[in-house]
Amino acid sequence: MIHPAIEPALKECAAFVEDALNEALPEVQGPQGRLFEAMRYATLNGGKRIRAFLVMQSGRQFGVDRRALAHAAAAVECVHAYSLVHDDLPAMDDDDLRRGKPTAHKQFDEATAILAGDALLTHAFALLAGQETHTDPHVRCELVARLAQASGANGMVGGQMMDIDAKGQLTDIGQITRLQRLKTGALISFAVDAGAIMGKASAGARHALSNYAQELGLAYQIADDLLDVEGDPVQMGKAAGKDQRAGKATFVTILGPERARAQAQLLADQAAAHLEVFDEKADLLRGLASYVVNRRA
Repeated sequence: MIHPAIEPALKECAAFVEDALNEALPEVQGPQGRLFEAMRYATLNGGKRIRAFLVMQSGRQFGVDRRALAHAAAAVECVHAYSLVHDDLPAMDDDDLRRGKPTAHKQFDEATAILAGDALLTHAFALLAGQETHTDPHVRCELVARLAQASGANGMVGGQMMDIDAKGQLTDIGQITRLQRLKTGALISFAVDAGAIMGKASAGARHALSNYAQELGLAYQIADDLLDVEGDPVQMGKAAGKDQRAGKATFVTILGPERARAQAQLLADQAAAHLEVFDEKADLLRGLASYVVNRRA
């Protein structure tokens, strides 16, 4: 069952972070104008902003200033948007729709989409390095280093490479789990960790949040795999059945829908259990674990 406060909280957070993104990605005239237009198109196009929500809520546990958290959340959303732009390219997943609108390479062209993704990735580090994110340079350095790890060859990009190599091959549940911990889970883990880094949280609190993020990331991906099989393309704003057509092994193809659904719920319950060390301020993080496995888009 979805916590009744989750969807209003997600919408409020999305609007707040959208304002931060709009400021971070201004409209620009002249030779670079088309590039900035594509960056804004890819980033300011709706979405639930779950990763931004995780930054905001993890930082809330330690009293971090909300405006500072929004800068870190905007950085995470820039990386996420870049990954989607590149994933949608013909050389990757070759998708025409994203959130109900033409993908960036369809709206602009492939070269512009590639450059927009490159620019969004690098802009994320500029956002984290700015004093508006944190007054302590050591905190900013840790944020930059952790995001580099989460988004690079030992994180999201490495997971994408594994995903490409796995197409059409038999893959066991251990390999799928490792792939998704990198491709999807690494950025989710950073989002949760970012608030704790900014709040200079204790080792115990950071460990609890890290465990929460690990379970949440896998639960989120299993739910995504289920939506690819069972979801409504209109409601999702993108095509369904892509994994099967591409010959990809997923949690659903290996476990079957019912076992996959049960595993997602188990992971969501375990994620929430890791938050026992926190008070009621963590209720929205607890509720999010249930939300990600019960969402329809």
